[in-house]
Amino acid sequence: MKDYKQPLKLAFIGGAIDSAIGYTHYIASQMDHRFTLCAGCFSRREGINEKTALTWGVEREHLYSNWEILLENEVENIDAVVILTPTPNHYEMIMKALELGYSVISEKALATTYEEGIKLTNKIDEKKAFFAVTHNYTGYPMIRELQNMIKENNLGKITHINIEMPQESFARLDINGNKPKPQNWRLEDSKIPGISLDLAAHLQHMIYFLTGENPIELVADQSSFGWFTNIIDDITCLARYKSGMKTQMWYGKSSIGHRNGLRIRVYGTKGSAEWFQMQPEELIFNTINGNKMIIDRASNVSVANQLRYNRFKSGHPAGFIEAFGNLYVDIAQKLEQYKIDNNHQIDWTYDAKQATKGLEIFEAIQKSSNENRWVELEGKIY
Repeated sequence: MKDYKQPLKLAFIGGAIDSAIGYTHYIASQMDHRFTLCAGCFSRREGINEKTALTWGVEREHLYSNWEILLENEVENIDAVVILTPTPNHYEMIMKALELGYSVISEKALATTYEEGIKLTNKIDEKKAFFAVTHNYTGYPMIRELQNMIKENNLGKITHINIEMPQESFARLDINGNKPKPQNWRLEDSKIPGISLDLAAHLQHMIYFLTGENPIELVADQSSFGWFTNIIDDITCLARYKSGMKTQMWYGKSSIGHRNGLRIRVYGTKGSAEWFQMQPEELIFNTINGNKMIIDRASNVSVANQLRYNRFKSGHPAGFIEAFGNLYVDIAQKLEQYKIDNNHQIDWTYDAKQATKGLEIFEAIQKSSNENRWVELEGKIY
């Protein structure tokens, strides 16, 4: 008989109903009844804050206009706090939550600099805290099938990965011919360009999720092609790995025609595979003898046919929010285990150490482009 557990209790900081990501996190966390939202400080705007609480069933006594007061009051009442604010706010909020003893789930990117990532990672180890960073694309069933294919050596030794995420949001015009109006915080580059924190965070995570490898050196070039010449909006990066694998990574927000062009191609000595986020149900597999196969959840697969990835039968595509739901099931399982054994050193790819490694990589990309040379990674994390 299935072991039905009480849902874990969450509090949201940020993520109001009118935010870019809040509603997605809410649906994903509730989809499989593993979490319930019990408290929140969703927005600085009083009306939106109250409307969000009313819509999502958060009682007024657990609705806050100040995130610090929420953290001070709810530590004994909830199982984890979810940080859904803009990336520049993450460091302060996560550090405060860790100091008070919370388990933390954070939107990517973890922080805005490698130094901040190191400090957060050290604090997590000091507190032995549960911590997860959400990178939703690895929740797609066929990406998890691809991970298993690589582990089972179906592609042979991985030689090269080509991964890209071109978008158009900084280049296209709206229906009235007006230029885009991104949020102000997206129009300021700091030590790491905003598009690395926004887009490369996903690409670096996917490479590590599939292969367990981080680069040892890289070379990169960056440009500004869109309407906002004060920020970087296009980056290309070549990277080398200890195993001999090489990757090519391209991402940006000035590629007209791409709503979200996330695509990954993995090449090995026995075969290759390709996945495109706009067609998430299909994984194209090419064998060394020339055969080409389209694999989906109804194929002879080992992972994507699991019940948890089939909320509805194959032929009815599992999409972005369902992928996010898969991630929240992962987090629930890990958090429930943490509450039993208090072991925060969990072997998975969504932790702060790997997110911090990403920050180191993004700073190296910036350095390589500025100095026009290959840059070695220090290897302090992993």
